[in-house]
Amino acid sequence: MKKITILALRGAAASSITGPMDAFLFAGVLWNIACGQKPSPCFEITVASPDGKAVKCANRLYIEPHCAIHDVKNADLIMISAIAGDVERAIGRNKEAIDWLVRQYRSGVHIASICTGAFILAETGLLKGKTATTHWGYVDLFRRRYPLVHLRPDALITDEGDLYCSGGSNAYNDLSFYLIEKLSGRDIAVQCSKAMVQDFGRATQAPYAAFRFPKGHAEQDILAVQRWIEENYTEGITIAMLADRCAMGQRTFERRFKQSTGESPIAYLQKVRINAAKALLERPHSTFEEVTYHVGYEDISSFRKIFQRHTGLRPKEYQRLFQQRNQIQRAG
Repeated sequence: MKKITILALRGAAASSITGPMDAFLFAGVLWNIACGQKPSPCFEITVASPDGKAVKCANRLYIEPHCAIHDVKNADLIMISAIAGDVERAIGRNKEAIDWLVRQYRSGVHIASICTGAFILAETGLLKGKTATTHWGYVDLFRRRYPLVHLRPDALITDEGDLYCSGGSNAYNDLSFYLIEKLSGRDIAVQCSKAMVQDFGRATQAPYAAFRFPKGHAEQDILAVQRWIEENYTEGITIAMLADRCAMGQRTFERRFKQSTGESPIAYLQKVRINAAKALLERPHSTFEEVTYHVGYEDISSFRKIFQRHTGLRPKEYQRLFQQRNQIQRAG
């Protein structure tokens, strides 16, 4: 029976502790019970906090661990819970766990991080030169702190063989089922996902991500153009038009815009339009053709390709995922 330790951090998202615990505990159990078979648990689960004391989660719920991290013996896998809120403050509050993670890894233990738990894993230095992912809203901060890590913000899960990361707090389910499959086989993972009525096999968090318009720079003329794009994206916008608004040559404008925002003007405009299109597609009764014209494109086929490249989904798939449908059947 594989031994899984869940590292409960101070300020964690409570579900990133209890969720993986349930998934691993239910593997080989819940499906068997539902099908009238004898339970056959696959994993032994331990929840450990840095000092063995109850941890106060972000929702003010206290979780009582089984032990302190230094009491953990012979773990096969450690899962780092997600940090909610100020991750840099949380890193300072959980430093004693970092050296422990390094020692565990060097002894052969695999380590997985959930969502912003990737910051704790990156603090160990173990991710240098390797791929990782984290919540899409923390990408810029992660890149600034850990430039030697190959961050893949679109990925839902990254796998370096013995180091794993997942993006988004609720991706703990995706990561848990992925690791259950890796440790106990696909049949067990699929059965567990069915018993828990949980999707299995998602690969990207791109559909959930929102483009964050970078405005932390001091270039006032570029800021003015950014705001103008965001207010007038439905128009036929050209680079020449934008450069004229700054009284710059096109090459100078493109260079300064990229330096300030990290995006080319065309890529920025595309992302503004994609954001608007996503919001429109989430409304009932919208069609992609109508949305395409509304956000400033005339070529539906071209925009469909751009939309799929940015979100990882075709427009119809995106609508099915996010449009709310009334599935309540009223009694006659």
